[in-house]
Amino acid sequence: MNKTRAQFTSRFGFLMAAAGAAVGLGNVWSFPSMAANNGGGAFLLLYALMAFVLAYPALMAELTLGRYAQSGVIQAMSRLGGAGTAGRLGAAIGGLAILTACLGQAFYAIVTGWLIGDTLIPMLELLGLNNWARRLDEAGFWKDWGLASLAMLVTVGVVVAGVNKGIERWSKRLMPLLIALMLALILVFMTLPGATTGLAAYLVPDVSRLSAQLVVDAMGQAFFSLSIGVGAMVIYGSYLSRQADLPRVGAQVMFIDMGVAFIAGLLIVPSMFVADGLGVDIFNASGQLQSSSTLLFDVMPAMFAQLGRLGAGLEVAFFALLAIAALTSMFPVLEVPVATVVETGRISRRWASLLMGAVIFAISTLILVYFDPLFGWAISVTITYNMPLIGALVCLYVGWLLSRDAKLRELRRGSPDMEKTLFWRWWPWYIRFVCPILPLVVLFNGLTD
Repeated sequence: MNKTRAQFTSRFGFLMAAAGAAVGLGNVWSFPSMAANNGGGAFLLLYALMAFVLAYPALMAELTLGRYAQSGVIQAMSRLGGAGTAGRLGAAIGGLAILTACLGQAFYAIVTGWLIGDTLIPMLELLGLNNWARRLDEAGFWKDWGLASLAMLVTVGVVVAGVNKGIERWSKRLMPLLIALMLALILVFMTLPGATTGLAAYLVPDVSRLSAQLVVDAMGQAFFSLSIGVGAMVIYGSYLSRQADLPRVGAQVMFIDMGVAFIAGLLIVPSMFVADGLGVDIFNASGQLQSSSTLLFDVMPAMFAQLGRLGAGLEVAFFALLAIAALTSMFPVLEVPVATVVETGRISRRWASLLMGAVIFAISTLILVYFDPLFGWAISVTITYNMPLIGALVCLYVGWLLSRDAKLRELRRGSPDMEKTLFWRWWPWYIRFVCPILPLVVLFNGLTD
């Protein structure tokens, strides 16, 4: 064990950092629109069930692996596999997680840049700087490149500062701000016409929409919402105090993630129906809500424009909270390759952060240059293929190659009576026989969709 390894200074700091990793655009935007299109409350119940069935056990596998190995995902998986073929394969799986993190960060920087731009445009208009707002609103490569570079610079700046002075400090500031902004916007939107119709569409269960496909969709949403499969939770587990009760803090992370997703739905879905009441088209020809990207970048700005100066203020707050959610997800994803490079002992954190930030931004630039073929491909490779595959393989390694005694010793550090708990009665066998299969179901669904 490296005695000088960084640790989160408090449970709250870890929870905010881990929640920041988990809470992203999937929770704040995709989840509410998915729920509204798939039975409202029925989808919410399925999502909560799948969080317990798949997301929580897999999250515990990554956290346990990280704290046991006290390293990033490559060294951790290699250590479980040992000196032979299993060790080399484990290192390869860890390497795939690093590549997935870098590719995911590359396209996420572009999207985060768009959100930063959509925050700045109405802010400039409110300040009377309309010429600057028009320039920023003009579509084009250089605008997207500049905003993506801003997102990466902020992320690199936080990661350079380290685990405590960077990631933990800013997560403790930004996550409460994110929640406060959502609650404030909910209070405002619920006073507008059409909001109660949207609230009913979100909360009232439509059991006629229940299907096997919906179960798989809920499983995929629960899995992806916790950032499993890119090594982020492995590295965060390695920074967690050895005295922390892992099952408890893992459950707290999951409940925060689910809670933010639920609160986001209370904002997003009613706001869509407010837009509908103002004459903005939110449905497609089949009667379904339009795609998430169309709703976000076309429908919402059109709705805010209908609300005058109130709309301009709401637009700033709305896109600011989305930008915060995206940025807090970028911090841990960059930390994954940075920590891996630092662990070699050949380069400092500062230079590792600058190096990996530059590599990832070079990939972002390539995606922007060849946007049509590469942007959708990067999303599919990251989310549809690699994350569930890596998640399944990590569960297999922790389930079969980390011995039952080693698991118990690690969990006992924070809970001396662990073997007497309900968690210990089901998790060791579940992570062996059930949990590796479920991400593969999500992967197969993505391949055949």
